[in-house]
Amino acid sequence: MKSIMVIYLAMLGIAMGVEIAAGAFIAPVIFFPHKYLGEGVLTHFQSGILMTQVFLKMNIVIGFVALYSIIYEVQVWMMRKNYDFLSFLLSFVIVITTGLFLFYYTPFIVHAQQLGAIETTTEAFATMHKQSEWVMKALMVAQFGLFVRRSWLSQK
Repeated sequence: MKSIMVIYLAMLGIAMGVEIAAGAFIAPVIFFPHKYLGEGVLTHFQSGILMTQVFLKMNIVIGFVALYSIIYEVQVWMMRKNYDFLSFLLSFVIVITTGLFLFYYTPFIVHAQQLGAIETTTEAFATMHKQSEWVMKALMVAQFGLFVRRSWLSQK
């Protein structure tokens, strides 16, 4: 069971790292290419298309981690060994926020991009995009909380 916990913590850490890398390192480079390549290289719309591709790949990682997390927490609950309600609740939040990001926000953004650059400048798009950012932040807080909680419980 200890090795499964190590894998679990590693997966949570990897997911958080991928999310931070996408938001803090990749997005600024993709959305501000003129800092590195000069003016006129990519439009904001083209940068958004590239960033969406990064997020589509990230979605695979975070979806897998959310699934693993809820399976782990349900198994722990069923075995009544190392059960922790807060960990289960955080895992549930991870599944919900990941599901929202994967199956609600990402398809909306992809669809808007397929309709063209004009569609990505609407108020509806801006609102959905901002909501997706908040959902991602909530996901990361839940992942961090679960990582800390499970790390602390594994030391007992």
